[in-house]
Amino acid sequence: MAPITEVPQTKEWNGKQVPVYPMEIIDFSKLLSNEPTEIDRLVRSCQDTGYFYLDLRGIDGRRMVEDQQDTLKLMYRFFDAPLEAKNEFGLVAPHLGYEPIGSRTGVLDNTKDGYEMIKVSRDEIQKDSPHLPAVIKNSPDMKVLEHAIAGANIATKTILSALSTGLGLTGAARFENTHRNDRPSTSTIAMMHYIPSDPTAKNIGHQKHTDISSLTFLFAEQWGLQVRPPGAKEFGFVEPKEGMAVINVGDSLRFASGHTMQSCIHRVVPLDPTEHRYSIAYFLRAENDTMFTDSEGRYITAGQWHDEKFFAFTSPPEVQALAPSSMILGGMKEEDEPAQAESKDAPSPIVGATNLKETVQVY
Repeated sequence: MAPITEVPQTKEWNGKQVPVYPMEIIDFSKLLSNEPTEIDRLVRSCQDTGYFYLDLRGIDGRRMVEDQQDTLKLMYRFFDAPLEAKNEFGLVAPHLGYEPIGSRTGVLDNTKDGYEMIKVSRDEIQKDSPHLPAVIKNSPDMKVLEHAIAGANIATKTILSALSTGLGLTGAARFENTHRNDRPSTSTIAMMHYIPSDPTAKNIGHQKHTDISSLTFLFAEQWGLQVRPPGAKEFGFVEPKEGMAVINVGDSLRFASGHTMQSCIHRVVPLDPTEHRYSIAYFLRAENDTMFTDSEGRYITAGQWHDEKFFAFTSPPEVQALAPSSMILGGMKEEDEPAQAESKDAPSPIVGATNLKETVQVY
C-alpha cells in the first residue's frame, strides 16, 4: 500500500494542523443498478482504504437521510432524560443497552471516554417486546428505530451484494449469504452523544479502534471523526457531507475477504470543545456462526471474534494481555510508528501507543 502523500486541506486541533483526508464518493443508486464502473470503484475503495462516502441524495436514499433526522430528534430527547431513566437496564449485552459517560478509556492517555451511548440490536427490535428503557419504549420511537435500522440494513447489504458481484463471488460464497435477517447476529445501531470537552479534559473523545462489524454505516453532521488510512503517518479528519453516510470496512469483512480489504482505523476527537456532538452508527455484523480466519490464523466464528474482542477491551490489563496482539486493530498495521508501537512481543498486546499515548477500544 502506497503511503498517503497528498493532503489538500487541514484543520487545527490540539495545537497543530491536522489533515483532512479525501474519500471516494460511491453512489447508492448506481449500486442498486449494479453499474459495473461504480462496483469497481467500490471494490477498490474497500481494498485500498477501507472507507468511503455513500451518496444518498438520490430518490433511493433520501428516506434513509430523513430516518436519521428522526433518529436525531429521538436522541436529543433520550439523552436529555435523567440518568436513572436512560440507565434503566444498563448494558444488557455488548450490542444492547446504555453506557454512561466515562465507561471506557478516552482518546488520550489518562482519560476516560467523552460520550454516552444507547445501543439497540437488530434482533431485539424485531421482538414483540424489545428490551429498551421506558423513555423510548413507545410506539412512535419504536417506529423511528425500526426505520433507521431497516434503512441502514438495506444500504449495507446492498454494498455487500455489490462487493460480492465485483469480486465474482457466487452462491453461498457471496458475502450477503452470511448476513441473513433470520439468523442470530450482533448487528446493532449505536446512538452516541459526545459532551463538550477540550484536550485537557478528563473525559474526551473515543479512542482509536477498528470495528468488529462487516460494515459500519455512520451519520455524523459534526466534525470529530478521524481516520488513519493505510500508509498514512497520522490521523486526519473526515469532512461531514450533507446527504451522505460514511461507510467503513470492519474486521469481519476484512477476514471474510481473505484479508484483501482494509479494516478502517478511526477515532473521535472534539474539534469544537464547546459543542455537543451526536452520531448514529449501524454495525452490520455476520451471523454468529459464520466462520473465517482471523489475523492470528485461527478459524473462528464471527460470534467468537465479537465476544473475545469486546471482552478484551472491557477487562483489567492483566486479562487484556492474554489477547492476541492482532486483536487491537483487526490485524491492520500502523506504518512508521514510534518504537512504542504494538508488536507481537509487547508485554501488553492490547495497548498500542503512538506519540499521543493513545489506547484502543472496540464497539
